[in-house]
Amino acid sequence: MSDGTPADQFFDAAIGLLQRARDEESEAITAAGTLLADTVAAGGRLFAFGAGHSSLAAQDIVYRAGGLALMNLLAVPGVVGVDVIPATLGSALERVDGLAAAVLDTSPLRAGDVLVIISLSGRNALPVEMALNARALGVKVIGVTSVAYASETKSRHVSGTYLKDHCDIVLDSKIAIGDAELTLDTIPAPFAPASTVVTTALLQAVMATTAATLADRGIEPPLLRSGNVDGGHEWNGRIMDEYRDRIFYRR
Repeated sequence: MSDGTPADQFFDAAIGLLQRARDEESEAITAAGTLLADTVAAGGRLFAFGAGHSSLAAQDIVYRAGGLALMNLLAVPGVVGVDVIPATLGSALERVDGLAAAVLDTSPLRAGDVLVIISLSGRNALPVEMALNARALGVKVIGVTSVAYASETKSRHVSGTYLKDHCDIVLDSKIAIGDAELTLDTIPAPFAPASTVVTTALLQAVMATTAATLADRGIEPPLLRSGNVDGGHEWNGRIMDEYRDRIFYRR
């Protein structure tokens, strides 16, 4: 470990990862932002999915001040967050074959939409099947994952493949296997995960690209404003009314 307090070391590690993501994923970020802009302009709908702690990054781009009003959360009961008791059930459900197909069959997703799938390891059955089945429906898939897992772990899907193998665009978070940035001789396990920081930053960079791309085309991006600023609720009401057929979290 480098010098400084553990807090300093974590900030240094996170900043280093963010710099790598900015420099090495710029083309993928532009491609993803352009795809979302194309979809918005064409009347398509936007969805995001993540299981476990990967769901945090998905939730961060849904119904978000400064974010796109059209981004909807594709929720899978039992795997979004740690409010399920026992929390380990969520991890077990990620490995269940067929769950993704059941979710997609009852979801509003259709051809021409885009689904953002977030999975740090990309090795479990749920995100792999979600990507496979979504593309079979004619849905474009943006995957956010750590590509390193595919070279150093075994897939838990029957195909032996990973999320990254079934995406139209892949954003690599650069997170090392195990998602822990720090070690100490006095602590038996590595600690201080940074995946949420990096994954959220990648997706917000994509959202920024989408908004700017739409504006460059003369299309007002359907952005939400904070409800804690004057006029925010009125603004959001107008946006939601205008795009009500493409917003599913309000129903």
